[in-house]
Amino acid sequence: MQDKTFLMIPGPTPVPESVLLAMAKHPIGHRSNDFSDILKEVYADLKWVFQTKNEVFIYAASGTGAMEAALSNLVNQGDKVLCLIIGNFGARWSKVAQSRGAVVEKLEVEMGEVIDPVILQGVLSKDVKKEIKIVTLTHSETSTGAKNDIKTLCKIIKNHGAISVVDGVTSVGCMDVKTDEWGIDVLVSGSQKGFMIPPGLAFLTASKRAWAIHEKCLYPSFYFDWTAHKKAVLEDTTPWTPAVNLIFALQAALKMMKEEGLENIYSRHKKLALGLRKACRALNLELFVKNDENASYAITSIYPPKNISVPDIRKVFKNDFDIVVANGQNQLKDKIFRMGTLGFVSERDLITAVGSLEAVLLKLGHKFEVGAGIKAVLETLC
Repeated sequence: MQDKTFLMIPGPTPVPESVLLAMAKHPIGHRSNDFSDILKEVYADLKWVFQTKNEVFIYAASGTGAMEAALSNLVNQGDKVLCLIIGNFGARWSKVAQSRGAVVEKLEVEMGEVIDPVILQGVLSKDVKKEIKIVTLTHSETSTGAKNDIKTLCKIIKNHGAISVVDGVTSVGCMDVKTDEWGIDVLVSGSQKGFMIPPGLAFLTASKRAWAIHEKCLYPSFYFDWTAHKKAVLEDTTPWTPAVNLIFALQAALKMMKEEGLENIYSRHKKLALGLRKACRALNLELFVKNDENASYAITSIYPPKNISVPDIRKVFKNDFDIVVANGQNQLKDKIFRMGTLGFVSERDLITAVGSLEAVLLKLGHKFEVGAGIKAVLETLC
């Protein structure tokens, strides 16, 4: 059926109608008082979502742009950066750091696993001269659905004296991320995930400790320059031409988020993710992240049954039910499929998705107790 496509991927995520209507308005001058009033509200609401007293910058960019904005304002050539890698996006930090001339050290685990705080402590304890300046890490790894314990990891990093730089692209607005309380120095995210708007905006906030490093950065980015953006935020404006209509959309989405409340948002995401995981197990499907404690509440990665391919699963989902699920990335392509439960996704959507998953598996010849997935979801939700 036309115009019924439903996205159950890590991003872009479904967009509420009210947000789409806000985005469809005629643009206004980005140096006007009216737009400054909108920015003032949006900047304040972003602090609420990021749970920080520090300014939150808005870039016309993707989440990768925010990653670039983080390291291009901190790294000088020859600086030592430790990258904690649990998947493709953790590895991206290392590529960005290398592009800035950093000396990169990696602490990498098998995909689907998470960073053990004890091992991190051991690695940092060997840095007796305190040469490691920055540690990058991922909260919710989009490529695998694994979730790092960033509260504990960032405490270890802070105690060592390094700066923590966290990818919160699929966690901010979905999972609890207490920037200030947990001592996160730099946190980035993107618009097309928990913020429920289309791709095109990226966000960054930085602590006083991070600012002290930024002030010693010899060649900070021009477009992403923190100093220029902070000056603009304090004046309720932007340093360069912003994506005006996406900010209209962001204003509407943030209003929805405030009406729901952070704790309710986090509870909803957790319930949906755990419900999907329980349903998959009931359908005799193997989960890529085995332990629920290590699982993201935004994205779930699932192995296909034996003798059934990921492309076939995705094809039947799309052709028969107009639901889009994601393939694996890079070395995980065609080995797993990923289902997103982040942003504008409700209990009704999960029930629909799991019912469709059962139908897809039946059509492809997988053996399971029909209705077991739906029953598992209902037991979780009700």
